[in-house]
Amino acid sequence: MNENVVKMLFDGIGETLYMTLGSVIIGYIIGMPLGILLYVTGEKGLKPCKIVYKVLDFICNIIRSIPFLILLILLIPFTRFIVGQSYGSTATIVPLVICAAPYIARVVESSLTDVDEGVIEAAKAMGASNMQIITRVLLVEAKTSLMTGFTITTGLLLGYSAMSGTVGGGGLGDIAVRYGYYRWQTDIMFITVFLLIVIFQIIQNIGTKLSGKLDHRKR
Repeated sequence: MNENVVKMLFDGIGETLYMTLGSVIIGYIIGMPLGILLYVTGEKGLKPCKIVYKVLDFICNIIRSIPFLILLILLIPFTRFIVGQSYGSTATIVPLVICAAPYIARVVESSLTDVDEGVIEAAKAMGASNMQIITRVLLVEAKTSLMTGFTITTGLLLGYSAMSGTVGGGGLGDIAVRYGYYRWQTDIMFITVFLLIVIFQIIQNIGTKLSGKLDHRKR
């Protein structure tokens, strides 16, 4: 490989990490409160409200039911309106966030639902408010599950960021499509696939170790 190819691959790694981590962070800023709200307004939540829950549930289900590649294309006008262009790594973050937020919300809702009801009842008996129960009980007790969900979500978005390369999304996926598919340079395609696998394994290993450290049952 010449220097230009090496530089291109390093740039691709940087763009892939930028898209993945950027979408995860923004996705959690939106998805975490949404997931908490789903739990709170759910049937067994702290303050059940069928109307709010059904609306949020419907929105999450609709977005999650659309394949990412189709969602990516559908959101091109919206992406162009938000960032001024419909291609490139920054533009790809927009559909990644919209795709990730409902998924994250479901992960958060599921993690909070799994918290032992006895712990919640004990907090209520001590006079804790709903906000205190959420911040000091639910999120603390569910931290291991939430970290596992964070790891899975990050890996999922890594794959989606690579998929965006089919429409000029940038990153390693874009390199694989441009050189491996259009130009039949299979060596570059295999290298990009290998790099994506390595990045995924690093994310998975870090997430697994952090989840293990946060699991109070192992102490």
